[in-house]
Order: sequence, then structure tokens, then C-alpha cells
Amino acid sequence: MEYLRHLMLPSLLFAAAGTVAILSLVFKENRFYRFFEHVFIGLATGYGVALTWTDVLRPNWWDPMYGEGRWWWAFVVPLGMMFYGVYSTKFSWQSRLIFGVLFGLAAGTVFQILSSQYIPQIRSSFKPLLTNSQPDIAHGLIDMPHAINNWIFMAVLISVLTYFFFAFEQKSKIVQKTATSGRYLLMISLGAVFGATIMTREALLIDRVRFLLFDWLQLNRFMH
Repeated sequence: MEYLRHLMLPSLLFAAAGTVAILSLVFKENRFYRFFEHVFIGLATGYGVALTWTDVLRPNWWDPMYGEGRWWWAFVVPLGMMFYGVYSTKFSWQSRLIFGVLFGLAAGTVFQILSSQYIPQIRSSFKPLLTNSQPDIAHGLIDMPHAINNWIFMAVLISVLTYFFFAFEQKSKIVQKTATSGRYLLMISLGAVFGATIMTREALLIDRVRFLLFDWLQLNRFMH
């Protein structure tokens, strides 16, 4: 009886039903899946609204305006309402105005972030092809493992950049073969990224299966 009461706990039962419903899409789309899909989207939307209020609007807008007397923050409301002009033909110009201003501000911020992120990356791509090992700098000995690694890095970099260089027609066989090598190397890299993504999804699946078997059904109690 205790085991049956555990299976019928509302929180565990709802979580198990939702997990089975979402995983049932593997076989075919069904009403059971669609129902829990809508439930999940509704819960996620409600959670997002609550999180926006508690973590963004309240500390950054409501508390400074109401608690600290910064009344000028009230002018943010009509500016925010201009976004909804996109749903009206008459007032759509208001949404374009506010969207244009925010896109300009966001573009400047993103460009600053990207420049600080990618310029060091571009700078670090210039690697020395012959390097000295730290203990043997005075003797001028070459650190061969490090040098070979840099040669491989530069070969891959030049091959991939050649593949993406479309400013002129690639008539030379050397350039064509380099571009082809870059395409294959790029496919290997994307395959590795895709494999990592699949491993992440499998980890989520294993976690859900473990929840069904051990947290809900408690099969581990029958293994001892």
C-alpha cells in the first residue's frame, strides 16, 4: 500500500505523465503529447512573466520609481506601449520608431561585445611556426610538439578561410584542393559539435528514464 501511495503522489504522477507524454512523440504525434505540450508552454510562459517581474521590472523599474522616488521612470511605460503599435495599421509607425532606436542601441552594444570577443581571437590565430621551449630558450632549441601543433592549426585555418573566400573564381587546382580540404575539415568540426549536442540530449533522456524507473516506480527497492 505504501508503494501504491507513493506512485499516486500528485507531483510525481504529474511529472511522470508529462515525461511519458512528451516521449510518446517518438512513436507518433498524439493528443496526449499535444495536451502536455500546451501545458508545458503555458507553465514556461507564466514562469517567464513571473521571472521578468521579480528579476527585471521590480528591482530595475518599480522599486526605483516607487520606493526611491525616481518618478521619471514612469515615462518608460508609454515608450513600452509603443511596441504594441505593431498590431495596429494606424499606429505601426510608433513601433517602428521604438524598434529602430532599440535596434541601434543593441547593435552598438553587440558590436562592442563582438569586437572584444573576436579581435583577441583573431590576434591569437597568428601563431609562431617555430617556437623555442622554455627551458631551452638560451640554447635556441625548437619545441617540436608545439611547432607541429601550430603548423596544423595554420593549415586548418587557411583551408577553411579559403573555402569561404568567394571574392574570385577558384581556378587554381591548389586553391581548389585547399578549399575542398577546408570543407572536409569544417564538416568534421560540425560533426563533432553535432555529436556533442546528441550526447547532451541523451543525457537529458537518461535523466528522464532514471526519474521514471527509480524516482517514480522505485525499481531500485526491488533490486536489493
